[in-house]
Amino acid sequence: MARIDMSATGTTPIRIAVVGHTNAGKTSLLRTLTRRIDFGEVSRQPGTTRHVEAIELQVDGRATVRFLDTPGLEDAVALREHIDAAVGAEATATPPSSAAARSPSEAAGRELTPPERIRRFLAGPEAHGVFEQEAKVLRALLDVDAAFLVIDAREPVLPKFRAEIELLAACARPLLPVLNFLREAGSRESAWKELLSAYGLHVVVRFDAAAPFVGAERELYRDLSTLLRDRRTQLDRIAVFLDEEFARRRHAACERIAELMVEAAATRRTVSRVEFDIDSSRARLVAALQKSVVDQAQRCASDLLALYGFRENDADESPLPLVAGRWTMDFFHPEALMNAGLLLGKGVAVGAAVGVVADLALAGLSLGAGAALGGAIGGALSQGFGPLGRKLVNRLRDLHELTVEDSVLLVVAAWQLKLLRALELRGHAAVERIAAEDAAQAPEAARRPLAELVRAAQPARGHPDWENAARARWREAPQRRDLVLRLAQRVAAAVEASDGEHPAAA
Repeated sequence: MARIDMSATGTTPIRIAVVGHTNAGKTSLLRTLTRRIDFGEVSRQPGTTRHVEAIELQVDGRATVRFLDTPGLEDAVALREHIDAAVGAEATATPPSSAAARSPSEAAGRELTPPERIRRFLAGPEAHGVFEQEAKVLRALLDVDAAFLVIDAREPVLPKFRAEIELLAACARPLLPVLNFLREAGSRESAWKELLSAYGLHVVVRFDAAAPFVGAERELYRDLSTLLRDRRTQLDRIAVFLDEEFARRRHAACERIAELMVEAAATRRTVSRVEFDIDSSRARLVAALQKSVVDQAQRCASDLLALYGFRENDADESPLPLVAGRWTMDFFHPEALMNAGLLLGKGVAVGAAVGVVADLALAGLSLGAGAALGGAIGGALSQGFGPLGRKLVNRLRDLHELTVEDSVLLVVAAWQLKLLRALELRGHAAVERIAAEDAAQAPEAARRPLAELVRAAQPARGHPDWENAARARWREAPQRRDLVLRLAQRVAAAVEASDGEHPAAA
């Protein structure tokens, strides 16, 4: 699709009010559309938003859309009755003789249009009193180009919602209904569409703030362009920008996961045989190395969260409780490692066919030096740990090397892939946990690319200095960077392979 240069248009931002009933998900929708988890306040308690708040969508470094997050409409039925009664009282107050003296054209001129009736209400004392919240919404709506009418599709179609639509329509601004929470049980999508059609609102966007549908954001702006034809260039550019942004974000995420794979594969600790033979010392060494891998994965997860506009430990709605704080996924669980070893295949998983003696206490770590010189040589060749000479020297010096098994690398890669896919499909209204899974539960189409990714990461095993913790003042070697970029392509292949197994993929 051709790139549209927004800097040449000279247009002002499109002003869009986000309106709807209390707790319909207005603020959550804006968090998702703007990737701003820190915007506004989200809570299950009604009436969280009490004032009109603005937030802008930046495209090509320019403010293209200015959203207005409005308070929830709380008593539209009473307000509609009040406005109708006020207009009726005014008509009654007009003397009959005066009405009879006016010509038909003058009488028609005396009729108030719906927007005039709204403005008349806003000028009255009730707009600053009992109907203050509703007045804030209507005042904002009169001063924008269009509005998103956010609807909680789980709600039954009650008279209060009819009154809300009538009041909002009276402001004479284009309304684009956005059906929210459609994935929830008890969604009344068909009933809502029927009601909206009755009021002439036939263009409806299906959008779930917790888990947006395929291309939901793009459709939102493209449908809006049918209502704002004079802003079509801007809105088309937004749709193109969203595609470009998605591709850039995925590329950066794949590269970050590739960086993790290189770091984990390069992780190695050298210990003496005497120290390793002491149970308490061995347990401490194993736990320390396992913690290093967990910390590496945690840092990667935190970076992915930031990349996709989420944050850890949100007060009101933690988007990913699973990664808030410490991982609950056990990368070293025996069953997960066994399943990963099966996926890697015989002779690929560490120690599968080379006779290396592995202590059960290692749990996902590999003892580089075997029980005999042949075992050490076999382990070196199977794992690709690096120059064979170093292994032989360590064997003669009575040293052991602890490294991370391929099966652990596969479990880590599978989890990061799942996290990436979940973030791509996740809106900022989501509160449920992402269930942990092992490598065997990764999408079927992604398993082979994951195994190939682990194999491709083997060159890092010969470079313990490639672990981030070991290169504090060291500039990244070109070979390391080249490997990261190659692995990023394999991560992307695994993600693309899983796209077909996720109907909601963007």
